Amino acid sequence: MSRIQSMSDNARIVEVILYVENEAISISRISELSGLSAVEVKTALKELRELSIQLNRGLQLTEEDENYFFTPSSDLYERLKKSYGRKVDRRLSRAALETLAIVAYAQPITRKKIDKIRGVSSDTIVRILREREYIKVSGRDDSPGHPCLYSTTKKFLYEFNLKHITDLPKLNEIDRIRFEEEEEEKDKSEEGSNE
Repeated sequence: MSRIQSMSDNARIVEVILYVENEAISISRISELSGLSAVEVKTALKELRELSIQLNRGLQLTEEDENYFFTPSSDLYERLKKSYGRKVDRRLSRAALETLAIVAYAQPITRKKIDKIRGVSSDTIVRILREREYIKVSGRDDSPGHPCLYSTTKKFLYEFNLKHITDLPKLNEIDRIRFEEEEEEKDKSEEGSNE
């Protein structure tokens, strides 16, 4: 029988912070919350990753854009997707899925830009997507009024069975060109209204 390795106190506190925060967070934020130095946080993260692999844990430590969070171990995706991965298709309206796709492909994006792409107001849909934690405020735009910028969340990635946002299906060439032209048009019209 193999001996179970115990975690250091630093790794335990970092694990709890990642669990409680329930979203991707940076080393500096973990350091701030834990009182540990950045070096201690990095060591604890390395320990968590190694123990997760050694003990074949159900959750794995994931790093994306220098932010850390837990996701189900990749070998469990197939088993879990029947129960969790496709619920989103039944719970979201066509308009909500359309808005979510716009955010996913154009993030970070303001609500005003979402409205322009869709051609209708998206206030309610953006609110619903935020409440359901598919999108989040990821910053503020530099334009007048500093509107919120929206991006997708790790819940979005998980429920659509994506490990990273780069795993989204690629837009075909015509859609990509049209999307880029629409973005350029919007940017020009916004610049003109700001003058």
